[in-house]
This record gives sequence, C-alpha cells and structure tokens, in this order.
Amino acid sequence: MRFLLFVLLFLSFAYSLGLVLANNTEVGVNLLFSQAPTMNLGLLLILCLILGIVIGMLLALLLFRVLQNKWEISRLQKANTNLQEQLTQANVVIDRQATAPSVEEAVYGSTATNVHDNHAAQEEEATLTKQKRD
Repeated sequence: MRFLLFVLLFLSFAYSLGLVLANNTEVGVNLLFSQAPTMNLGLLLILCLILGIVIGMLLALLLFRVLQNKWEISRLQKANTNLQEQLTQANVVIDRQATAPSVEEAVYGSTATNVHDNHAAQEEEATLTKQKRD
C-alpha cells in the first residue's frame, strides 16, 4: 500500500513538473474584484488543480457524512418499527394472560376462587379476634 502511494505521489509530482515546464507563459489573473500578479501558466494550472482536489474531497466527505447519517436514520427507523411490533405482540400476550382463567378456576370452576377468598377472609377474622384478646 505504501509503495502504491509512493508511486502515485511520484507520478503526480512528475506531472506537475511537466505541466510547469510545458506551460511557461506568464499570464495575468483577474479575480473579478482584484488583480493577481502575473504568474506562470503551469503553476496557475497546478494551483487550480490542487484547489479543485481539496474542495472536491471536502464536498465528498460532507456528502458521505450526510449519506451515512441517512443510512443510520433509516436503519434506526426499521429497528424502531420492529421493536414497536414486538411491544404490540407482548401486550397482546399479556392481555390474554390477564383475561385467562387461573389454574384453580380452570380445574374447579369459578366457585374455587370464592371458597379460597372466603377461607382467606375467615383466617383474617381469626387473626383479628386473636389480636383483640391479647
């Protein structure tokens, strides 16, 4: 990888040197609001090329960040939808379990809970009367 990077750097330097040597005409640069001093055309081309590369890389990074954020948002929305469905299914199961009869009711019918409730009430009364005697 470093070798490839070194080769690309060497080729870009050689291209820049060739561009400067091939275009050695002095030109004036008009920047609309000001006038830059005359400079070598090859150097001007290299500066414009470098400036274009830098601006292009910054815009690409910005665009990539925006796309990455959009991908993340869509992934999180899908996960949120999935979790909402799981929550709805869990609520349905909880509602079914809440309305389902207990084991005693299923085996003995509804009278078993009444008997159990009456037995619990009698034990409570016995405890209260015992506390009154003490």
